This record gives sequence, C-alpha cells and structure tokens, in this order.
Amino acid sequence: MVTANHTHLLATYITALHILQFHGILDGYGHMSLRNPENHSTFFMFHTVSPALVSSLADIALYHVSDAEPTTPDGPRGFIERFIHSEILKRYPGINVVLHGHADILVSYSISSVPLRAAIHMAGYLGGATPIFDITRYYLPNETQDLLVRTPRLGAALADEFSPNNNGECEDHDLPDHDLVLMQSHGFTSCGVELEKVVYQAVYAKTNALVQAEALQRRHDAYNGPAVALEGEGDGGKDKDGIVYLTPRQAQDTWATMRRDVSRPWGLWKRQVQVDPLYVNELES
Repeated sequence: MVTANHTHLLATYITALHILQFHGILDGYGHMSLRNPENHSTFFMFHTVSPALVSSLADIALYHVSDAEPTTPDGPRGFIERFIHSEILKRYPGINVVLHGHADILVSYSISSVPLRAAIHMAGYLGGATPIFDITRYYLPNETQDLLVRTPRLGAALADEFSPNNNGECEDHDLPDHDLVLMQSHGFTSCGVELEKVVYQAVYAKTNALVQAEALQRRHDAYNGPAVALEGEGDGGKDKDGIVYLTPRQAQDTWATMRRDVSRPWGLWKRQVQVDPLYVNELES
C-alpha cells in the first residue's frame, strides 16, 4: 500500500519519470522502480499509463522483491517485465533504483560489433565495453521468444550480466560491477543507489552513445571504410577503431568527481518538466 509517508520520495520519483521521458530515455513502454526505504523487501513501481503521464499515488503500487507480486491481494500485477526490477533488487541489496528503457541510440549498440564505451567525461561510469544481455541464450524449448523479461529466471539471468566476470560467485556483493547493461535488440537496463544519479547516468549514457556514434561516422567518412571496433588501445591514445576513449583511470576519476553533485543538471531537468504542461505531478508541494 502506498501511504502519505512516502509522498516526498514518490514526488521525486514521478519527477524522475518525467525527466527521463523528456530526454528520450523512457518511451511509452519504459519503466523504473524504487526500493522502499522503510522495508527493503518491497519496491515501488508505477503500473498505469506511460512514464510521462504518471501523476499521483494512484499510479504507483508496492511489490515484493522476492517474487514481483503486489503486496496486497487486490493490488495490480503491473508490467510483464517487473521481474527485471525484482531480480536486480534481490541480487544486489545495495541497489535501490532500477531503470529499463529503449532509447534508440542505445539499442543500436546492442546489435553492433562496436561496444559502447566511455568517450566523454560525463559518462566515466560506463568504463570499458558495456555488457550486452542476449536473452536468446536463456530460452527454454517452446518458451515465448518476444525478448521480454517475463519470468524470474530471465530476470535473474539479466541481473547476473551486471557482474559478468564473477561467474555467479558474488551472491553476497551489495553492488554490481556495471551500472548499465544493454539488452540485445531490445533496450537497456540501468541501476544505482540514488534516484537522481540513475537519472544522470541514463541521460549521459545516451549523450555518450550519440557522441561515440558521431565520432565513428566521421572516422568512417574520413577513411572511406567501415570502422571496426577491436579490443585494446592503439598509439596516440586512440583505440584501434580510431576513436579516443577514456582510459580506465580517467573513467574512474571522472565518475568520482561527477557523482559528488548531480544537483545542477537535476535542478535544470526538474524545471524543464515543471513548466511543460504535458507533465503533471500532484505530489509536489
């Protein structure tokens, strides 16, 4: 049950949904969840309309992390892919926010041989090559293959992709190795500890993807041939695909700097949706 005690928190949650739609991160099918700070075994998620149109407590329900079922017998079952959220929150106790969207430019990297990598200082958290979750590896015979994460088993497989080098040995780790995973031919999922930082990560993941794509296109035009991404770094600070990416140290240090204060862009983004009549947030005081 959603109570008045959560009004401030959920007002910020609604604002975050609006910001993500404004920036083209969430379309009509995207969704985001928020762990209940008063009971970590449950999480909030909207269950009606599209992210842009979420406006009140009536649009939000509470679910169990254990099975993604509503906490009340008559509660809404929510979206098919609610298992994305429950399984990541279950797998990583330190994670409080899970975001799933279908931004076009990010989807393009999920079906390309060119890995999404940190190319700008605003997106240092991406680090090296971003993992790609290929759901086809996990389908059972006669299972619906619509690319949706519609079962706890598929949600758990996606959650594991956030720490792909641990071979299932980090069950007691609170946080994943990666903040963002691409989903082949589908979209992406991102997660984090704080709501505002997850919004920041999503917005700048898209910006990074656009900058990287533009640089690859310029390289292609300059050399009149396809740019093929290869592992490792080349001479002069450039990767073998001819693009300069952040070094591991740069990625680490830039994210350490940027994550200290995301209030500046958040304040701008919040104002943008406040003055746009499309977005209504009845919980704002």
